[in-house]
Amino acid sequence: MRCRYGPNEIEEKKANPFLKFLSYFWGPIPWMIEAAVILSAVDRHWPDFAIILLLLVANAVVGFWEEHQAGNAIAALKAKLAVKAQVKRDGKWTNPEARDLVPGDVIHLRLGDIVPADARLLEGDPVEVDQSALTGESLPATRKPGEAVFSGSIIRTGEIDALVYATGKNTYFGKTAQLVQGAQTASHFQRAVLKIGNYLIILAMTLVAVIITVALFRGDPMLTTLQFALVLTVAAIPVAMPTVLSVTMAVGARSLAKKEAIVSRLAAIEELAGVDVLCADKTGTLTQNKLTLGDPFNVDGIPAEQVILNAALASRADNKDTIDLAVLGGLKNDQALKDYQVLHFQPFDPVHKRTEATIKGTDGDEFKVTKGAPQVILDLAANAGEVKPAVDKAINEFAACGFRSLGVARADQEGKWQFLGVLPLFDPPREEAKQTIVTARAMGVKVKMVTGDALAIAQETAKKLGMGANILNAGGFGDTKHHETEQLAESIEKADGFAQVFPEHKFHIIDVLQKRGHIVGMTGDGVNDAPALKKADCGIAVSGATDAARAAADIVLMTTGLTVIIDAIKESRKIFQRMNSYAIYRIAETLRVLLLMTFAILIFNFYPMTAVMIVILALLNDGAILSIAYDNVHYKDKPEAWNMHMVLGVATVLGVIGVISAFGLFYLGERVFHLDRAHIQTLMYLKLSVAGHLTIFLTRTRGPFWSIRPVRILWVAVLGTQIVATLLAVYGVFMTPLGWGWAAFVWGYALVWFLVNDRVKLLAYRVFDPTAAPLLVKKQADAKPAPADMTQQIAKRAYELYEQGGRQGGHAVEDWEQAEREVRKK
Repeated sequence: MRCRYGPNEIEEKKANPFLKFLSYFWGPIPWMIEAAVILSAVDRHWPDFAIILLLLVANAVVGFWEEHQAGNAIAALKAKLAVKAQVKRDGKWTNPEARDLVPGDVIHLRLGDIVPADARLLEGDPVEVDQSALTGESLPATRKPGEAVFSGSIIRTGEIDALVYATGKNTYFGKTAQLVQGAQTASHFQRAVLKIGNYLIILAMTLVAVIITVALFRGDPMLTTLQFALVLTVAAIPVAMPTVLSVTMAVGARSLAKKEAIVSRLAAIEELAGVDVLCADKTGTLTQNKLTLGDPFNVDGIPAEQVILNAALASRADNKDTIDLAVLGGLKNDQALKDYQVLHFQPFDPVHKRTEATIKGTDGDEFKVTKGAPQVILDLAANAGEVKPAVDKAINEFAACGFRSLGVARADQEGKWQFLGVLPLFDPPREEAKQTIVTARAMGVKVKMVTGDALAIAQETAKKLGMGANILNAGGFGDTKHHETEQLAESIEKADGFAQVFPEHKFHIIDVLQKRGHIVGMTGDGVNDAPALKKADCGIAVSGATDAARAAADIVLMTTGLTVIIDAIKESRKIFQRMNSYAIYRIAETLRVLLLMTFAILIFNFYPMTAVMIVILALLNDGAILSIAYDNVHYKDKPEAWNMHMVLGVATVLGVIGVISAFGLFYLGERVFHLDRAHIQTLMYLKLSVAGHLTIFLTRTRGPFWSIRPVRILWVAVLGTQIVATLLAVYGVFMTPLGWGWAAFVWGYALVWFLVNDRVKLLAYRVFDPTAAPLLVKKQADAKPAPADMTQQIAKRAYELYEQGGRQGGHAVEDWEQAEREVRKK
């Protein structure tokens, strides 16, 4: 059948690899390189021609290959998110991928499922279907047995079997919708980095225009000047920037995948670096999602076993619902249900908040059972007036102990419901959750609990997790939507969590927090969480989430708990640091080349490097810098934000110092050692190459260059390119040979300036980023060791003093000593 109908998917139009490769020779940057190639041929500078052509081809090959690899990595990750379908084949229910469906398959559709193919509903209750993705209609449509449901729509309420009649391109969606394939929206950080690229291009164009103008006044050969200007511009343009971005993102995505977090939108990794508020679901994220049944509360002397039995009859093990499994697990006799026949089962949905089953008993009589939210069950019960005070008291007592309550009722043949009792369900906090929340707080991320449970349960859980007791009842928000008062908005911002939350509340909470300047992460699992997951800066679908939630999320977790989210935040901040290092390095190196060339030409009427040297320099730089995607970095203990003032300031200082050191070498070569201009050009080339690559080790750390050990691939790549650069200079490949003696001198000169630049870099950070929180350092001399818990108290108090002191980094040691004195006195 599969061979006849093909896969159940809309075929993506994949670009021809050869045409894709050729596309790297088309565009503003390739045009400039190609113009330089043509000018070299016209001027018969064949070495220049060969090297520039090599640069052109090398950039195309590297860009094509890395994008291809990144694309393969993302395709492999997304394959893990493939939608599954519940299909009946050979009399058995299986779970193949939706792409394997064929017409004639019988599928089972449940709440939250994305309909995998066009199908006709079989016998069962009507279902509510969200067809907004197809029709634009926001309200769900009711579909009855015999009617069609279309691929891409979402089951809002109910469950039913359906018969597939069309798949893939033959579906309603396939015939009417075009698969949109294009570049993803650039994140804040990507846009900032691209702004840097534009800044460098404009700077290069301006300085090149000055060089050409001066050359015209001096009567220099126009063809040579123009060719040199083009090559200089190409060297200044961050050709490798898109490649470095894509490689770094892909490496980060693969790293997160190993930790069971699948990234569906690469830019979300960067957004996650700035998250300062994380709204986390209680169930399954902060708790174990392993409900255990406590001792039931029963009314009118009904035995506890009967309350559990009736609740079990209103449960279904096939759904793998945690509440249903907990109730069924409470049965003392595994065979207690075998004599009962389920005639009809109505699953839980967020609207009715209960399950219901029609049962045929051992005596042949039919009756109904239901379980769900106690207040909903009480509203059904005929005896509600008699039992409500006792039931409310029991619910409150259960809630005070952290138990969720489940109401149980039974109806006789006349349909008259009788309330039977309340089942307490306890979902214990995850063992690692409390420590993880402490870690998150130390990283500058406020974790806010979001739960549909009662206020008392939320408060008890928050107390056990050390989250704070300021839990808001979302039921009090009212129909505020976008018209909340300033007082309510402030309460939402300061709250430690929210209880009795409905899906629409989640959207509202995120909206308020975003308006108050926060970058918000949001976890969710249900179909009704999809709008909130889309609204959040970084939507996270937790383990076991519905297809609809996973489709709306930026990151999908394959394992439970909060730890993996914190790991993802740490990884995203590391990626941010790598990109930050790259940006500073690229600006500094561009400034060095441009300012050195411009001042040398304007002041000394001397080209310190030939066009070929500039091209080789750019080629080796771009080849080595790709390895920064794998570098070791330390993430910050606060949300990341793009600080353009700091980046441009530090990069400019390093760039200017590099120009000063280059002119110092020029002075030594010409005035002290009396070298000819050809040898000086080789000298300058080797200096810029060696010093430029050493700059990578400066920009990758905020502290001294030795504070973080570089990853092996980085220093191997840098060492490899510098060996090549040194050999070219020593033996005079495309330049005047320098010899090993002068090469050793240049290396020594560059290393001395490297150590000087490291000190200058530390000073530049103090000037351009004075508010950065320093590491709190404790004097070791005569210090009495403190227990681990006391050390934590000291660190907390020291940071409070640091905040109170206006974040003055110079008082860090004094703050720590004062904090230690205060804590030890207690």
